[in-house]
Amino acid sequence: MFETFDAVFLARLQFAFTVSFHFLFPAFTIGLASYLAVLNALWLWTKQERFLNLFRYWVKIFALAFAMGVVSGIVMSYQFGTNWSVFSDKAGPVIGAPMAYEVLSAFFLEAGFLGIMLFGRDRVGPGLHMAATAMVAVGTFISAFWILSVNSWMHTPAGFSIDPETGQFLPEDFWQIIFNPSFPYRLAHTVTAAYLTTAFIVGGVGAWHLLRHRRRGEIATGESRTMFSMAMWMAAIVAPIQIFLGDAHGLNTLEHQPVKVMAMEGHYESHPEGAPLYLFGWPNDETQTLDYAVGIPKLSSLILKHSLNAPLDGLDTVPDEDQPPVFIVFWAFRIMVMIGFAMLGLGLWSLLARARGRLYDWPMLHRAAMLMGPSGLVAVLAGWVTTEVGRQPFTVYGLLRTADSAAPLDAPAVGASLMAFIVVYFAVFGAGTWYILRLMGHEPSPAEPRLKDVTTGPTRAAGRSPVPDAPKEE
Repeated sequence: MFETFDAVFLARLQFAFTVSFHFLFPAFTIGLASYLAVLNALWLWTKQERFLNLFRYWVKIFALAFAMGVVSGIVMSYQFGTNWSVFSDKAGPVIGAPMAYEVLSAFFLEAGFLGIMLFGRDRVGPGLHMAATAMVAVGTFISAFWILSVNSWMHTPAGFSIDPETGQFLPEDFWQIIFNPSFPYRLAHTVTAAYLTTAFIVGGVGAWHLLRHRRRGEIATGESRTMFSMAMWMAAIVAPIQIFLGDAHGLNTLEHQPVKVMAMEGHYESHPEGAPLYLFGWPNDETQTLDYAVGIPKLSSLILKHSLNAPLDGLDTVPDEDQPPVFIVFWAFRIMVMIGFAMLGLGLWSLLARARGRLYDWPMLHRAAMLMGPSGLVAVLAGWVTTEVGRQPFTVYGLLRTADSAAPLDAPAVGASLMAFIVVYFAVFGAGTWYILRLMGHEPSPAEPRLKDVTTGPTRAAGRSPVPDAPKEE
């Protein structure tokens, strides 16, 4: 079935498929962990039941999403040793240590405190429970720190030497490896995207319940109003910050990966006297032209170089074999940017509604928020595609090609595992996602059950002893 396919293409497709599934869950849980910490802190501070009810509501969703994120992440690590063993051999001395630190610090921190966060409120006291919840939130950030450090090194490698005999990347300065040139920008941009992703999911769920109450002629509960209000504050405040961070990240990319920016902008030709900003177009790699282009003259130079007449090089200065797939990068970037500005628009709309006293009774706003609920997930996927496809044809930018990183496997072997992944992922994670949506479908209530109230088995690690208690002496 797969004899006519290229094994490297199938390996890339398999990794793209699995990482796309995985990326959705951390993008949600990173922000949700912090949201739960805020809710718990507000409950301890104000003693208002609505914050505790919201915590109990969202912590069940967090537990499911976190579990699916862990399971889907394990699969990718195996692919480094199977489909991409050559890359692991050459880059392992550099990236192996940061990936191990992620397990030793972030994963152990999350695993150590997750059980207390989920089940320990009545067992350890409010202070320690709050500390455990905060540690889980910190753990998700530390996990993102290490993973994004490794990913950023692949884009802007630093602090290494290359063994002339083996071709391996050898660490010389771990500070430069970890804090490589693109890492601070990618970390800030990605983590902020995760917070926005969570905010819009929470806002979409809140809007759904506000609309249901309106259709029934009922007054919305304090829990639905609270989570919608908190989400809209997040959108109004963080969306402008994210646009600023995205611009800074783009300027850093221009400095270190100019070919990626050429593909993002659709600049097949160099522009010595100011480059246009193409809003739309149809990239054609064969003819090296942007067909049906609609652009604004010289605006790209103004954004990237802060001068209308600043020259910008195009892909005509890059050999064909070193160019990324422009069509994918061009449109993925535009999807991400359009969603970002739509988030900004919704945030500003919510400020207007709040000023008019209509935040909870403006149906058009609620429908827009519900429509924008999954927008963060789409945006982070589009951003990931822009970043990773724009790095092609390299795994380590400018130094190690993707074609030279794959294991010597036959296409049928890679294709068979790809088909197995597709079937299993859609079955397992499809069922998990369906159940999360069911949980979101019911409204948080003043009698929101605790997680331990809806479990069917013992919550003790060792279970219960089968030996009956001895009778007490009279």
